[in-house]
Amino acid sequence: MAFVVRVLVFVALTLMELSMAAIYKVGDSSGWTTIGNVDYKLWSATKNFQVGDIIKFEYNAQFHNVMRVTHAMYKTCNASLPLETYTTGNDTITIKTRGHHFYMCGVPGHCQGGQKVDINVPRTVSTDIAPTPLVSVSPPAPAVKAPAPASNVASQKSHSVLLGLAGAVVFVVFGSSILA
Repeated sequence: MAFVVRVLVFVALTLMELSMAAIYKVGDSSGWTTIGNVDYKLWSATKNFQVGDIIKFEYNAQFHNVMRVTHAMYKTCNASLPLETYTTGNDTITIKTRGHHFYMCGVPGHCQGGQKVDINVPRTVSTDIAPTPLVSVSPPAPAVKAPAPASNVASQKSHSVLLGLAGAVVFVVFGSSILA
């Protein structure tokens, strides 16, 4: 029984982690392009990337591609030996590790023109954020809630669905022993 509990807790935590993933479209409405002078450095600096987040590259596959490269290759726009290459025009990449993830367009001149992005997932959790208490002693003050970005709506809905699913699994496994 203890093994089953551990497995269920692991599954529930995994589902919760995956369900909280954000989806980021690189370049927002402009996408992955050389048109419009998109500042990908500024774009990525305004995001709070986490492990499990999804990075989406949308582009015209006739004119662009996406290459995952090393830091040295990123700095010099060297596309000769990419770690990975994506060419569909609608590529999604799930961030699996902390640290810097470097991407560039391998079409000659595009990286030099600014079509490159550094997706940085901080290695440590910021100490500026206070932990959320599990139990509130007094009622919280009403908070003004800003609307969520459109790109994260799907992940918020899936979060609710997956939490409900995890709760149902726990109830099915433990419900009969609790009610008996």
